[in-house]
Amino acid sequence: MKKTIQSSGVYLRFLHLADAIRGLPALAPLDPLEERILAMVARAGEQEERLCVRDMMAREKLGAPATIHTRLKSMRAKGWIVLSNTEDARRKQIELTHEAQHYLVKLSKCMVEAARGAASNG
Repeated sequence: MKKTIQSSGVYLRFLHLADAIRGLPALAPLDPLEERILAMVARAGEQEERLCVRDMMAREKLGAPATIHTRLKSMRAKGWIVLSNTEDARRKQIELTHEAQHYLVKLSKCMVEAARGAASNG
């Protein structure tokens, strides 16, 4: 039982640390769908895959294309993503802004810190 409490403690500590960095005045907050989109864009960037607006809008699990398009516009306005030109002028590639990348680095540090705190307490 103690192992389960300790494991959930790591997650709860991470949530606490993550909330602290979300409170910093760097970027406007995202709604849950925008957070999912952010994760998809980050994964595509990590794997050096191209992710275009049309590709994102075709993902049915995110909702209707109009909903996705609205969220992408919102994320651009908030400073999380930019749209870059491709060799086809009709297609725009979605990329994270420098600020969004910096946020993910901070979030990663929160994960490490939460795990490190659990290791030193265990």
